[in-house]
Amino acid sequence: MDRFDCAVIGGGPAGLSAAINLHQRGKTVQVLGAAPGFLAKAEQVDNYLGMPGVTGEEMLRQFSAHAAAMGIQALPGRVANILPMGNGFMINFNGEILESRTIVLACGIARAKPVPGEAEFLGRGVSYCATCDGMLYRGKKLLVWGLSPEAAHEANFLDSIGCQVSFVAAKQPPELRESVRFIPGNLKAVGGGDVVQWAQIGPKQEAFDGVFILRSAIAPDTLLPGLAIENGSVPVDRSMATNLPGVFAAGDVTGAPLQVAKAVGEGLIAGLSAADYLDKNPG
Repeated sequence: MDRFDCAVIGGGPAGLSAAINLHQRGKTVQVLGAAPGFLAKAEQVDNYLGMPGVTGEEMLRQFSAHAAAMGIQALPGRVANILPMGNGFMINFNGEILESRTIVLACGIARAKPVPGEAEFLGRGVSYCATCDGMLYRGKKLLVWGLSPEAAHEANFLDSIGCQVSFVAAKQPPELRESVRFIPGNLKAVGGGDVVQWAQIGPKQEAFDGVFILRSAIAPDTLLPGLAIENGSVPVDRSMATNLPGVFAAGDVTGAPLQVAKAVGEGLIAGLSAADYLDKNPG
C-alpha cells in the first residue's frame, strides 16, 4: 500500500502550488486527480501577475510543467472517499487504497446540486464509487449516472461482476459495453423506503436496487466525513487548516474570490502548513 507524507486532492493551481512547496520541504507528496476543467476553458486570463493575456489552458500547461520538472505528476482519476485512520488517512482512489499522513483539499467546487433523495439514501442504495460498493449489488438491478470521464469504465466493472446495469448520460460513451443498457437523459430523483427502490429519469420512474452517481467532483464534506462546511465552502484559518487535524484546504474550495492568484497563494500556505504539521507530529 502506497503511503505519502501528504496527498493533495486536485491538480489545479492550488494543488500544484501546495505539492511544489511540500516537495521543497523534503516531504513525499502525491497529487490525486486532474485539474478542474474551468480554468482550462478560460479564453484569456489578464489578472495573474507576470502572465498577462495568457489562456487558461496555457497557464495550466506551465503550472504542470513546473511541477513535472520537480518530479511531481498528478495521477488522473477520482477520489471516492477519505477516512481518518490512526495518525493519518486512508484514501480510496480509483478503487485502490492509499495512505497519507496529511491531506490538502484543492479539489475546486462541486458545482452540481444533489438530486432529490441523493443525500437521504447515501449509503442506503446511493453510492459514489462502483469499485468500492459494487460487490454488494451482484445480481441486482443498478443505475449508473455517468457525469465523469471514468463513469463508463465503472459501469463496465459493475456489468463484469454480474450486476444488471443501466447507464444514463447525455450521450453514449463509445467504450460502454454492449451488455450495458444505455438511457439518454439525466437522473432527476432517487426514492424508496429504508433503501433505494426507484430512480426517476426524465419524467419516468423505474425500479432499481442501487444508484451510482459518478460525478467528476464530490462535495468535500461527502468526500471526508466530519469536515466543516459553511455556505458551501470549507472554512479555514490563516494557515489553511480545516476543523480536522492534518487536513488543509486551498483554492476555490475555500470560497470566493475564485481567482487563480488566490488559489496559488493559498496552495503555498497549505503546503507549508502541512509540512510544519508533519514536522511537529512525526509518524
